[in-house]
Amino acid sequence: MWYSDKNRKGIKKTLASPRTLCYSETKVIGNVTDTVTEKVPGNSSKRNATHNMVSTCGRERRYGRRIYIMKLRKLAALSLAAAMAAGTLAGCSSKPAETKPAETTAAPAGETTEAAKAEDTTAAASDAKGQIYYLNFKPEVADVWVELAEKYTAETGVPMKVQTAAAGTYEQTLKSEVAKKEPPTLFQINGPIGYKSWAKYCRDLKDSDIYSHLVDKSMAVTDGDGVYGIPYVVEGYGIIYNDAVMQKYFALDGAKAKSMDEIKNFDTLKAVAEDMQARKADLGIEGVFASTSFAPGEDWRWQTHLANLPIYYEYKDDNVSDKDAIDFKYSDNFKNIFDLYLNNSCTDPKMVGAKTVEDSMAEFALGKVAMVQNGNWGWSQVAGVEGNTVKEEDVKFLPIYTGVAGEEKQGLCIGTENFFSINSQAKEEDQQASLDFLTWLFSSDTGKDYVTNKLGFIAPFDTFTADEKPTDPLAKEVDRYMSNTDLYSVSWNFTSFPSQTFKDNFGASLLQYAQGGKEWQAVVDDMKADWANEKAMTK
Repeated sequence: MWYSDKNRKGIKKTLASPRTLCYSETKVIGNVTDTVTEKVPGNSSKRNATHNMVSTCGRERRYGRRIYIMKLRKLAALSLAAAMAAGTLAGCSSKPAETKPAETTAAPAGETTEAAKAEDTTAAASDAKGQIYYLNFKPEVADVWVELAEKYTAETGVPMKVQTAAAGTYEQTLKSEVAKKEPPTLFQINGPIGYKSWAKYCRDLKDSDIYSHLVDKSMAVTDGDGVYGIPYVVEGYGIIYNDAVMQKYFALDGAKAKSMDEIKNFDTLKAVAEDMQARKADLGIEGVFASTSFAPGEDWRWQTHLANLPIYYEYKDDNVSDKDAIDFKYSDNFKNIFDLYLNNSCTDPKMVGAKTVEDSMAEFALGKVAMVQNGNWGWSQVAGVEGNTVKEEDVKFLPIYTGVAGEEKQGLCIGTENFFSINSQAKEEDQQASLDFLTWLFSSDTGKDYVTNKLGFIAPFDTFTADEKPTDPLAKEVDRYMSNTDLYSVSWNFTSFPSQTFKDNFGASLLQYAQGGKEWQAVVDDMKADWANEKAMTK
């Protein structure tokens, strides 16, 4: 049975069948978040009160069960008699009986009745439209994708399943899922390096409708004449700040700056941040920066996004887009901003190993901090926090300054790591169904509405008009920076990072450093060695 997973909190009781009381519960199964239905013993008090009528999923009383079975048999007999009578009447009619298409009734999530299984088999055999299984990379918009899948199925009748890999586990989750009987038909690769890992599963998309609408075709992942990854969003990240808190600081006597216009390099940012941290009580905050998250799978902001800046500048100096060995010559610049985050935060550096990105975004949304490093996708995490105090008009972006010469002209980090690929090993009809979905997503009014207003994507396709851009504050900030010809954008070069193993090792090293267990030079040395080793393995 194809279905969309829903990340619902709590437990709900459902009557799954006339004989079974069950409980539906959201669980993490392996690396995949899904909604399942599990048979568990019912509440004892309720069970004792009703044992003569309905048996529970736990222990059953024989007497109650016998009575119930007798009732079921009687009911079945009556139903059969009624059905035979109806058939007789239909046979006597002078008008031919009208043939209606079979209707499919979905069983509760996690449960498939025998009738439903048979119905599914029949439907699958007769349905040439195929079905879609999308493995989603971005947990922060998981619920939107589930809703979108349901909308698409309702409009087209094509079954669509959505699974979302837990943060930091996409590669291993994909490895597991592609080996299954019904693997993902639509998935994501992380640029050219990701393509090397998944080349055998990537269908050539050069003749696809979605590729024809890509504005800048140089953004696609290619190999020879083939096109194997289609970028579906342009994103930007930097330091998100609460302008209300900043204005409060600028009004203080002795403030190190009087407006955001004065913060154009690392030295000024450092002076302002350290002064704000010293005066946090006056500002009503717990720290300048949100928690530096290092819970398992939650360190991507540092081992990938922050690490992009020194790599960008090294590539720029050497006029290359990749290197077999990295010098990490801008490591001190990385340390500058990383130390600033750690030492002027609402969380003690020794405690960051338990913090998640969600924690960080909640701290910002609740007004506990003034700044947090993240991308425009983070708006949904801010807006969705219960008790949110930060106003939409106060949510803005600042570039990530690290002390590089000439950074006064630096803008946001803008690019993409999100490339759609179609599983070439999936059934042909499922491949086509997935391609049709992409066309619908980026061309139909419904699809474009979801892309723009719910996913918050800045889509790189010519099917979107100027007034079909996202209107959330961070997306508008990305557009503002992209439109500023006086600034240069920092391209996303982390798509060239050797492997997920490299990133995970670097993240672990950074955590050790943050907690005082590793010297910075050891972090640098290990990073360089891991880069060279992992690059050599891809040759």
